[in-house]
Amino acid sequence: MHYTLHMTTRCNLRCDYCYVAHGSAGDMTPETARLAIDLAERGAEQTGRGAKQAGLIFFGGEPLLMRDLIFETVAYARSREKESGCKFFFKITTNGLLLDDAFLDFACRENMFVALSLDGVRAAHDAHRKDAAGAGSYDMAAGAAKRLLPLKPYSPAMMTITPDTLPYYAAGVENLFRLGFQYVICSPDYSADWQDSDLPELTRQYEALAEIYYAKTVREEKFYFSPFEVKISSHINSRTYCRERCELGLRQLSVGPDGTLYPCVQFVGDSRYALGDVRAGVDESARRALYEHNEEEKPGCDRCAIRARCNHYCACLNKQATGSIDKVSPMLCAHERIVLPIADRLAARLYQERSALFIHKQYNEFYPLVSLAEDKRTG
Repeated sequence: MHYTLHMTTRCNLRCDYCYVAHGSAGDMTPETARLAIDLAERGAEQTGRGAKQAGLIFFGGEPLLMRDLIFETVAYARSREKESGCKFFFKITTNGLLLDDAFLDFACRENMFVALSLDGVRAAHDAHRKDAAGAGSYDMAAGAAKRLLPLKPYSPAMMTITPDTLPYYAAGVENLFRLGFQYVICSPDYSADWQDSDLPELTRQYEALAEIYYAKTVREEKFYFSPFEVKISSHINSRTYCRERCELGLRQLSVGPDGTLYPCVQFVGDSRYALGDVRAGVDESARRALYEHNEEEKPGCDRCAIRARCNHYCACLNKQATGSIDKVSPMLCAHERIVLPIADRLAARLYQERSALFIHKQYNEFYPLVSLAEDKRTG
């Protein structure tokens, strides 16, 4: 079980595609953070060896505006580990502007996973990720990447694509790889004003990205590019993939700054989706009802040939794009119909050529562990 702690609604950037209502609910208090830890401890899952564990994600706004509370929260979680035997794992998603050496030292000591928001190339990033004065933030974010990656080479870049930055998509991914990222997580901003006229360019960008993916794989470079990895896995591991679709509120809960519980990040602040709070705990009947409602097939999707491999089931994406978990964005539908055949052709090409890295990566369930061991041996 993962708990995303929304530490604050404040941010030092003014990204114009951000869905957070800045300043609407203020900052999380130390008491709320401790209660969230206590809740996570009570709901911790047992691993195969009988140990309990829970994941904690620090989120915002910009969570590093609350770095002192992050320090306190981690310290409290570590103290609870000694009492309860529950192991906590930590992650933070940040824009990087406050990611200094002191926090990186802390993240290394605590084995905290750090994800950095960076939209590829300067032109794309600065088009939307501006500070309060309207200046772009690419140089600061890229500088953060250069400090982060030597210490935490598995940190992912979180990249958002909009209609106006779409022409920079493939170049942006290439730039992130050049900066040293091995993991690139990309998602269109489905709430943006996408038009049918954008679709040919989207196709061109994914075809270019397929060539980048192919070349890196043939060179046996280790990397992860989310749009293709997810779609390839949805074919190879079709049964598992279907079981691991959006488990709204079951595997992850978001904790608002005031302690209210929500099913995922897009829902924070929307009282219609509140699932309890850190004091009273989870409203299990509300959680189960919401999950079962989201499991119902969406109107118009029941006869679609790709529905089992499509993101139309993701309640967060649907709410972001349409304001409703029941309504699928036409852009999401178009995106899936474009990316799937390109990913399938790419996978077929690499498989037919018997690419050792591709087959190892996609068909060996122990690949992540083997890869990590190889990196440590050669690092």
